[in-house]
Amino acid sequence: MALTETKVIDSITVTENGTVLYREATRILKDGEQIAQTYHRTSLTPAQDLTGLPSNVVAIATAAWTPEVVAAYEAQIAENALA
Repeated sequence: MALTETKVIDSITVTENGTVLYREATRILKDGEQIAQTYHRTSLTPAQDLTGLPSNVVAIATAAWTPEVVAAYEAQIAENALA
């Protein structure tokens, strides 16, 4: 009986304001067959530091966070702070 644990990013979504949401699934396998699974969700805001994040998440965030998206996000944050 061999138990192994694998982690995989199984979902990446970009919201309208540029926030990147991703889900990491941790799968427990017994003799190659999945017996359990848990999830951990994370959100990243435009221009957030991407150091140490999975490469597929970095690639999506880099593509999504154009200068226009970052500027619009920062303007939205500033506007909300004044309200």
